[in-house]
Amino acid sequence: MSPFLAGVLQLLALIAALALAYRPLGDYMARVYSSDQHLRVEKWIYKGIGANPNAEMRWPAYLRGVLAFSAVSVLFLYVLQRVQGSLPGSLGFSSIDPDQAFNTAASFVSNTNWQSYYGEQAMGHVVQTGGLAVQNFLSAAVGIAVAVALVRGFARSRTGELGNFWADMVRGVVRILLPLSVIAAIVLVACGAIQNFSGIHSVGQFMGGSQEWNGGAVASQEAIKEVGTNGGGYFNANSAHPFENPNAFANLFEIFLILLIPFALTRTFGRMVGSLRQGYAILATMATIWVGFICLMWWTEFAHHGPAFEIAGGAMEGKEARFGIGASSIFSISTTLTSTGAVDSFHSSNTGLGGGLNLLGMQLGEIAPGGTGSGLYGMLIMAVIAVFIAGLMVGRTPEYLGKKIGTREIKFAACYILITPALVLIFTAAAMALPTPGNSMTNSGAHGFSEILYAYTSGANNNGSAFAGLNADTQWFNTTIGIVMLLGRFLPMVFVLALAGSLAEQQPVPATAGTLRTEKPLFTGLLVGAILIITGLTYFPALALGPLAEGLAS
Repeated sequence: MSPFLAGVLQLLALIAALALAYRPLGDYMARVYSSDQHLRVEKWIYKGIGANPNAEMRWPAYLRGVLAFSAVSVLFLYVLQRVQGSLPGSLGFSSIDPDQAFNTAASFVSNTNWQSYYGEQAMGHVVQTGGLAVQNFLSAAVGIAVAVALVRGFARSRTGELGNFWADMVRGVVRILLPLSVIAAIVLVACGAIQNFSGIHSVGQFMGGSQEWNGGAVASQEAIKEVGTNGGGYFNANSAHPFENPNAFANLFEIFLILLIPFALTRTFGRMVGSLRQGYAILATMATIWVGFICLMWWTEFAHHGPAFEIAGGAMEGKEARFGIGASSIFSISTTLTSTGAVDSFHSSNTGLGGGLNLLGMQLGEIAPGGTGSGLYGMLIMAVIAVFIAGLMVGRTPEYLGKKIGTREIKFAACYILITPALVLIFTAAAMALPTPGNSMTNSGAHGFSEILYAYTSGANNNGSAFAGLNADTQWFNTTIGIVMLLGRFLPMVFVLALAGSLAEQQPVPATAGTLRTEKPLFTGLLVGAILIITGLTYFPALALGPLAEGLAS
């Protein structure tokens, strides 16, 4: 069987598995966030944190809950890393330096999971399981909660109430993320992923020295890493490491976990707004972009440019032989089109255009299908923009799901889509202009520029993957990327919740003959076009200096 055919068959199997899980999971999540009943364990949690889960919140109160909870989480994780040397189960590792501790705390709380350290050489069991793994659950639950609040904004009328943040966050962990992660961890252990609390072991003799590996609760962290679209690996090699990703089936299963909740949330959206067709339209948009990017990545990575590529069957440099180009391409596109950041291949070793596709996937806003929650609310923001553009074209007030998109709503949406590009381009320009940050580049020229651009794109879009040619463990990059991750996560949430509150206050308007049918294929095509055009106009100059220049020169 040819490598390309193997990749196609894996893609078809993945689509079939996602299709089977789409309806039951999407409907289940809709019931979770629509129920007024609380489980006993949830009541214990509410009592412990002093929250009233039945109190409805307007958008400022909902936002305060998000920001306060996340600020406490950053502080807790920072302190935990700073005292690691005094904790049991630290495996002899010292406490983390202040700039690295800040970067890591900001990274995991913002659902970015950017790692500028070697996990197996820096973090002990307590920090890995009690700190990083816990934040994998909490940050994902926060993202879903904000998405659900926006959906309620579309579904409700003549009220500014969006639900209760504490109830939404706790339910996301207890009823969705935890059960899925338990099942996923069992499957990964069956595949060969490790799950223990062993110490450091010397393994054999290699070139006159021994190889040392430490164990850990890898399978459980790997499960929520993918289910919550987090991406932070227990080991530096991430999902290319056999302890995290043992074989081809585990690799495909991890891709399935990454895409499971983001795609299923479109069903949840359709169910909660009372129109499954609206959910299918968003799903079709996400799927079109995702499949299109995979096909483009296959085209760039399977292209034969010389004897070495022909012998290997494509661009095999930086890829695991047990996965091959087909599966590695699906994995890289799936992670960069979501906020996962997990890698099973070396993105810096992709062809010039292949690396550009990974960059572009993040620059779209990671909305196809995007992260847990963040993908849905990002796509709904783009839907609002697309409806507004359509309204300008036909000369009538735009409407989406019975809500008018007026001046206030479009300002919130515009601010949302401008924040991330501003962070990426401003900090990339600063890093290239100053003398010190450039010393971290492994390569010069277009590829070196792509390393810097990729780092800030990954941070601002809360992805977390790296081009892997950049030494980011410096005070400059730890501090600036940490700032970018926090701003890129929480500033957009301000405008998402403000938009949700504005929509919830409106009185729905009845559909007329002139209303744009947003559940039709025409709107799906308009939405795809708007996403690509807006992203292209924003990032094309930067892409031309990096991956496009490198790809055209090769």
